[in-house]
Amino acid sequence: MRFVVGITGASGAIYAQRLIDQLAAANHTVHLIATKVSKDVIATELPGGLRLPRGVVQHEIDSMAAPFASGSSQFDGMVIIPCTMGTLGRIAHGLSNNLMLRAADVMLKERRKLILVPRETPLSLVHVRNMELLILAGATIIPANPSFYSAPKTVTDVADTVVARVLDHLSVPHNLAARWQEEKE
Repeated sequence: MRFVVGITGASGAIYAQRLIDQLAAANHTVHLIATKVSKDVIATELPGGLRLPRGVVQHEIDSMAAPFASGSSQFDGMVIIPCTMGTLGRIAHGLSNNLMLRAADVMLKERRKLILVPRETPLSLVHVRNMELLILAGATIIPANPSFYSAPKTVTDVADTVVARVLDHLSVPHNLAARWQEEKE
């Protein structure tokens, strides 16, 4: 499968790293777009920076030359993880003046999977209304709210509970986190 992963300047770069790791390990094609601010957050939150597995294709946010900027390109979905409320709001209102926003717009208009993983609290009414617009337009909103019933031991384990939900919604099989009340094998 072919996926676009967008990274914005919200805190939570570990979520993006873990998603990219999982998609690449399962031999999916990954195209990456990162905002300028995300690079500062990544430098703060991920010692050594973002580790990109072999084959991940990076695109400049100011370019519109990427194949997924057109609806004629057959990508299976896009995830923006973590997603700032500014990016979420611009997508909700149809602004597409950079590659990340255009790609999200294409996913919506072509009825392909668009998953946004906001990492913000508390939420304002503006945030909630923008989420409502996106849900009505066909996007999936998966807030970066980890679960704890699996008794995660590390920060990575906690992050994986969110990434597992994203993978579920992309229809990508995984064994990343325990499911609620799942029988032990």
